[in-house]
Amino acid sequence: EMQHTLAEPKPVDLGEATHEAVERSRLSAETKSIALTRSAEPDCVVFGDGELLVTAVRNLIGNAISYSDPGTQVSVDVRHVGGVVEVAVKDQGQGIPIGEQSRVFERFYRVDAARSRATGGTGLGLAIVKHVCSNHGGEVALESEEGRGSVFTMRLPAAVPTGDGGSGRGPVVVPGATGPITESASLVASDPLGKVSP
Repeated sequence: EMQHTLAEPKPVDLGEATHEAVERSRLSAETKSIALTRSAEPDCVVFGDGELLVTAVRNLIGNAISYSDPGTQVSVDVRHVGGVVEVAVKDQGQGIPIGEQSRVFERFYRVDAARSRATGGTGLGLAIVKHVCSNHGGEVALESEEGRGSVFTMRLPAAVPTGDGGSGRGPVVVPGATGPITESASLVASDPLGKVSP
Protein backbone atom coordinates (compact mmCIF):
# COMPACT_ATOMS: atom_id res chain seq x y z
CA GLU A 1 0.00 0.00 0.00
CA MET A 2 1.41 3.37 -0.98
CA GLN A 3 1.73 6.09 1.59
CA HIS A 4 -0.83 8.89 1.18
CA THR A 5 1.01 11.70 2.97
CA LEU A 6 4.52 13.04 3.22
CA ALA A 7 5.39 12.76 6.91
CA GLU A 8 8.66 14.73 6.80
CA PRO A 9 9.12 16.66 3.54
CA LYS A 10 12.67 17.79 2.91
CA PRO A 11 14.31 19.87 0.18
CA VAL A 12 15.07 17.59 -2.78
CA ASP A 13 17.27 18.69 -5.68
CA LEU A 14 15.64 17.09 -8.71
CA GLY A 15 18.90 17.43 -10.62
CA GLU A 16 20.50 15.05 -8.12
CA ALA A 17 17.42 12.81 -7.93
CA THR A 18 17.31 12.40 -11.71
CA HIS A 19 21.06 11.70 -11.78
CA GLU A 20 20.49 8.84 -9.34
CA ALA A 21 17.50 7.55 -11.32
CA VAL A 22 19.49 7.62 -14.58
CA GLU A 23 22.45 5.81 -13.02
CA ARG A 24 20.15 3.11 -11.62
CA SER A 25 18.59 2.69 -15.09
CA ARG A 26 21.80 2.75 -17.14
CA LEU A 27 22.31 -1.03 -17.30
CA SER A 28 18.77 -1.59 -18.66
CA ALA A 29 19.39 1.04 -21.33
CA GLU A 30 22.79 -0.37 -22.29
CA THR A 31 21.33 -3.89 -22.55
CA LYS A 32 18.98 -2.58 -25.27
CA SER A 33 21.61 -0.29 -26.87
CA ILE A 34 19.54 2.76 -25.90
CA ALA A 35 21.39 6.03 -25.28
CA LEU A 36 20.30 7.48 -21.92
CA THR A 37 20.99 11.20 -21.49
CA ARG A 38 20.25 13.75 -18.79
CA SER A 39 20.40 17.52 -18.50
CA ALA A 40 19.44 19.62 -15.50
CA GLU A 41 19.28 23.31 -14.71
CA PRO A 42 20.83 24.20 -11.34
CA ASP A 43 18.81 24.54 -8.13
CA CYS A 44 15.70 22.66 -9.24
CA VAL A 45 14.59 22.08 -5.66
CA VAL A 46 11.20 20.86 -4.44
CA PHE A 47 9.99 19.72 -1.05
CA GLY A 48 9.17 16.07 -0.58
CA ASP A 49 10.54 12.56 -0.26
CA GLY A 50 13.72 12.07 -2.28
CA GLU A 51 13.43 8.29 -2.57
CA LEU A 52 9.83 8.48 -3.81
CA LEU A 53 10.84 11.06 -6.41
CA VAL A 54 13.77 8.89 -7.59
CA THR A 55 11.36 5.95 -7.86
CA ALA A 56 8.90 8.00 -9.92
CA VAL A 57 11.62 9.12 -12.35
CA ARG A 58 12.99 5.57 -12.56
CA ASN A 59 9.52 4.32 -13.43
CA LEU A 60 9.27 6.84 -16.27
CA ILE A 61 12.75 5.92 -17.54
CA GLY A 62 12.01 2.19 -17.27
CA ASN A 63 8.78 2.63 -19.19
CA ALA A 64 10.58 4.62 -21.90
CA ILE A 65 13.26 1.94 -22.23
CA SER A 66 10.69 -0.88 -22.35
CA TYR A 67 8.76 0.71 -25.20
CA SER A 68 11.77 1.91 -27.22
CA ASP A 69 13.63 0.07 -29.93
CA PRO A 70 17.38 -0.61 -29.80
CA GLY A 71 19.52 2.23 -31.13
CA THR A 72 17.15 4.98 -29.97
CA GLN A 73 17.54 7.56 -27.22
CA VAL A 74 15.79 8.30 -23.92
CA SER A 75 16.41 11.76 -22.47
CA VAL A 76 15.70 13.15 -19.01
CA ASP A 77 15.56 16.94 -18.71
CA VAL A 78 15.03 18.99 -15.55
CA ARG A 79 14.15 22.68 -15.74
CA HIS A 80 12.36 25.58 -14.06
CA VAL A 81 9.17 26.80 -15.70
CA GLY A 82 7.76 29.67 -13.69
CA GLY A 83 7.18 28.41 -10.15
CA VAL A 84 7.31 24.78 -11.24
CA VAL A 85 10.13 22.28 -11.66
CA GLU A 86 9.59 20.00 -14.64
CA VAL A 87 11.16 16.60 -15.18
CA ALA A 88 10.55 15.48 -18.76
CA VAL A 89 11.35 11.93 -19.88
CA LYS A 90 11.31 11.67 -23.67
CA ASP A 91 11.63 8.55 -25.78
CA GLN A 92 11.71 7.71 -29.48
CA GLY A 93 9.48 4.69 -29.03
CA GLN A 94 6.28 3.58 -30.68
CA GLY A 95 4.13 6.29 -29.13
CA ILE A 96 0.71 5.86 -27.56
CA PRO A 97 -2.51 5.94 -29.59
CA ILE A 98 -4.68 8.96 -28.76
CA GLY A 99 -7.53 6.71 -27.57
CA GLU A 100 -5.27 5.07 -24.97
CA GLN A 101 -3.61 8.18 -23.55
CA SER A 102 -6.26 8.97 -20.93
CA ARG A 103 -5.92 5.48 -19.43
CA VAL A 104 -2.14 5.02 -19.16
CA PHE A 105 -2.05 6.21 -15.52
CA GLU A 106 -4.64 3.64 -14.38
CA ARG A 107 -3.38 0.81 -12.22
CA PHE A 108 -2.63 -2.38 -14.19
CA TYR A 109 -3.49 -0.75 -17.54
CA ARG A 110 -1.19 -1.64 -20.43
CA VAL A 111 -1.29 -0.17 -23.92
CA ASP A 112 0.42 -3.23 -25.43
CA ALA A 113 -0.25 -6.27 -23.24
CA ALA A 114 1.79 -8.62 -25.45
CA ARG A 115 4.86 -6.38 -25.27
CA SER A 116 4.36 -5.88 -21.53
CA ARG A 117 4.40 -9.65 -20.96
CA ALA A 118 7.63 -9.88 -22.94
CA THR A 119 9.34 -7.06 -21.03
CA GLY A 120 7.94 -7.84 -17.58
CA GLY A 121 6.42 -5.29 -15.25
CA THR A 122 3.19 -5.08 -13.31
CA GLY A 123 1.30 -2.26 -14.99
CA LEU A 124 1.72 -0.13 -11.85
CA GLY A 125 4.68 2.06 -12.86
CA LEU A 126 2.75 5.02 -14.28
CA ALA A 127 0.07 4.81 -11.57
CA ILE A 128 2.85 5.13 -8.98
CA VAL A 129 4.28 8.15 -10.82
CA LYS A 130 0.85 9.84 -10.77
CA HIS A 131 0.43 9.05 -7.06
CA VAL A 132 3.89 10.40 -6.15
CA CYS A 133 3.30 13.61 -8.11
CA SER A 134 -0.09 14.11 -6.50
CA ASN A 135 1.39 13.61 -3.01
CA HIS A 136 3.95 16.31 -3.83
CA GLY A 137 1.28 18.81 -4.89
CA GLY A 138 2.02 18.30 -8.58
CA GLU A 139 0.96 16.37 -11.63
CA VAL A 140 2.25 14.24 -14.48
CA ALA A 141 1.33 14.88 -18.12
CA LEU A 142 1.72 12.93 -21.34
CA GLU A 143 2.39 14.10 -24.88
CA SER A 144 2.57 11.34 -27.46
CA GLU A 145 2.15 10.76 -31.14
CA GLU A 146 1.86 7.25 -32.47
CA GLY A 147 5.04 6.23 -34.25
CA ARG A 148 6.99 9.26 -32.95
CA GLY A 149 7.53 8.59 -29.25
CA SER A 150 6.29 10.02 -25.98
CA VAL A 151 7.16 12.68 -23.42
CA PHE A 152 6.07 12.19 -19.81
CA THR A 153 6.48 15.36 -17.74
CA MET A 154 6.34 15.56 -13.96
CA ARG A 155 5.44 19.09 -12.79
CA LEU A 156 6.10 19.86 -9.12
CA PRO A 157 5.91 23.13 -7.15
CA ALA A 158 9.38 24.64 -6.84
CA ALA A 159 10.84 25.53 -3.46
CA VAL A 160 11.52 29.27 -3.44
CA PRO A 161 13.26 31.61 -0.93
CA THR A 162 10.98 33.05 1.76
CA GLY A 163 12.86 36.32 1.98
CA ASP A 164 13.68 35.82 5.67
CA GLY A 165 17.31 36.65 5.00
CA GLY A 166 18.36 33.00 5.01
CA SER A 167 17.84 32.66 8.75
CA GLY A 168 16.64 29.11 8.24
CA ARG A 169 13.61 29.80 10.41
CA GLY A 170 10.92 30.09 7.77
CA PRO A 171 8.23 27.40 7.70
CA VAL A 172 8.19 24.58 5.19
CA VAL A 173 4.96 24.42 3.23
CA VAL A 174 4.27 21.55 0.87
CA PRO A 175 1.21 22.09 -1.33
CA GLY A 176 -0.96 19.01 -1.45
CA ALA A 177 0.87 17.22 1.36
CA THR A 178 -1.34 16.52 4.33
CA GLY A 179 1.16 14.98 6.73
CA PRO A 180 2.79 16.79 9.64
CA ILE A 181 5.52 19.26 8.79
CA THR A 182 8.44 18.98 11.18
CA GLU A 183 11.23 20.48 9.07
CA SER A 184 12.18 24.17 9.29
CA ALA A 185 14.04 25.90 6.50
CA SER A 186 14.44 29.21 4.74
CA LEU A 187 12.38 27.92 1.83
CA VAL A 188 8.68 27.43 1.21
CA ALA A 189 7.09 25.71 -1.73
CA SER A 190 5.30 27.92 -4.20
CA ASP A 191 1.86 26.82 -5.37
CA PRO A 192 1.74 27.58 -9.10
CA LEU A 193 -0.58 24.68 -9.79
CA GLY A 194 -3.24 26.07 -7.47
CA LYS A 195 -3.56 22.80 -5.55
CA VAL A 196 -3.79 24.35 -2.08
CA SER A 197 -5.70 27.37 -0.89
CA PRO A 198 -4.02 29.49 1.83
